[in-house]
Amino acid sequence: MDARQVAETAARVSYGRLLAYLSARSRDVAAAEDALGDALRAALESWPRDGVPEKPEGWLITTARRKLIDNNRRKQARSSAMETLWLITDEIEPDADLFPDERLKLLFVCSHPAIDPMARTPLMLQTVLGFDAGRIASAFLVAPATMGQRLVRAKAKIRDANIAFEVPEKSELSGRLEAVLEAIYAVYGTAWEHVAPVDSHNSQLVDEALWLAHLVVELLPDEPEAKGLLALLLHCEARRAARRLEDGSFVPLSEQNPDKWSRPMMIEAEQMLAAAVALKRMGRFQLEAAIQSAHAERMRGGCVDWSAIVQLYKGLIAVAPSIGALLGRAAAVAAFGAPQDALVLIEEIPATSVEAHQPYWALRGHVLQRLGKTREAKAAYERAIGLTEDAAVRDFLIRRTLCFEPDP
Repeated sequence: MDARQVAETAARVSYGRLLAYLSARSRDVAAAEDALGDALRAALESWPRDGVPEKPEGWLITTARRKLIDNNRRKQARSSAMETLWLITDEIEPDADLFPDERLKLLFVCSHPAIDPMARTPLMLQTVLGFDAGRIASAFLVAPATMGQRLVRAKAKIRDANIAFEVPEKSELSGRLEAVLEAIYAVYGTAWEHVAPVDSHNSQLVDEALWLAHLVVELLPDEPEAKGLLALLLHCEARRAARRLEDGSFVPLSEQNPDKWSRPMMIEAEQMLAAAVALKRMGRFQLEAAIQSAHAERMRGGCVDWSAIVQLYKGLIAVAPSIGALLGRAAAVAAFGAPQDALVLIEEIPATSVEAHQPYWALRGHVLQRLGKTREAKAAYERAIGLTEDAAVRDFLIRRTLCFEPDP
C-alpha cells in the first residue's frame, strides 16, 4: 500500500475516532472537523514525499492539534489557557485503544437535549463515523442542502451553548439513549446495504456498528432497547455469507440458503433478545429483532410464520411508524398470500416521501408482478433499478424484469 492509500485508509477508518478525540478536547465539533480535514490534506501532500510515519493516527492528531491552535489564535477565540493546554503540551501520542471511549462519549454529547432532535442522529453519523451530508440525507429521505443546514446549526449549538463533552450522569443516559441507538442502527443499515465482497470500508463500518452496540449494552445493561438493537444487528449480520453467491450475485432473504447463516451469531442474538424481553419494556428495536427472529425460524423449521411477522410489524408501526416498517408490513402481507392487500398498504404511503426510495419501488414492482400487472410492475422495477447503487442488486432487479409475461 502506497503513502496515498495509507492516508486515504486512515481517513476512512479512523476519522470518527480522531474527530471524537479532538472534539472532546477542543469542545468545538466544527473547528475539530476543519483541523482534521487540514491534517488529512497535509498527509496526502507530505506522506508520498517524506514517507508514512510510524504512527499515522498519532501524526494526524498532532497535526490537527497544531491546526486548532493556529485557528484559535487567528480567530482569537476562547482564550482560556485551560481549554487549549492539551493542544500545546508535549503529551504522549494518543493510543488507538483510548479512542472508543471518546467516541461513545461523543455519541452521547451529540444527543444532548439542547440539540434539535431532527439533527441528533445525523450529527452522530457525520462526526463519529465520517458520513458526508449527501449520504446522510439519502438515509433520512431529505434533500442534501436541508441536511447540511441541520448539521451546521447543530454544531453551532454545541459550540455556542458550551455543551459539556463528557458522558452524562447515569440518570441522564436513558433520555439520550434512543438517539444513540438510532445512530448505530443507521450506521449498520447504511453500510450493510452497500457491502460487496471486496468493499472493506463498508465492512469496517458494519464491524464498528456491532462494536458500538456491544459497548452500549455494557454501559447500560438494564436498558432493554440496547439489547434489542444488538440482537437485531446480530440476526442481520448472521446472514451475511448467504447474501451473495460466489460470483457476487445478490440473493434476497427469501431465497437465501439457511445453511449459510451463522448459527452461533443467531444463538447470541436470541439470548440477547430474550434478556431484553425479560426486562418487560418493549420497544422498537426489540420488535425489529423479533421480526428477524421469526425469519430465522426457517433455519430451524424450514418455514416462516408470515402471520406472526405481520402482527409484529403492526406492533412496530404502532411504536415507530417509519417508511421501512410500513414497507416491511406490506412485504409480509404479500408473502402471507394477500398481494392485493399489500398493494393497498403500499399506496397508502405518501408518494412525496418515497419518490427516490429504492426499496419502495422494488417492493411495488414485486407486488404488482404477483398481481399480474406486468406493465406497471416493469415501470416500478425500472424506477428501482435507476435508484440502485449496488451493481449486484441492480442486476437482480433487471433479471426480474426479463421474466415478465406480456399483459393479456
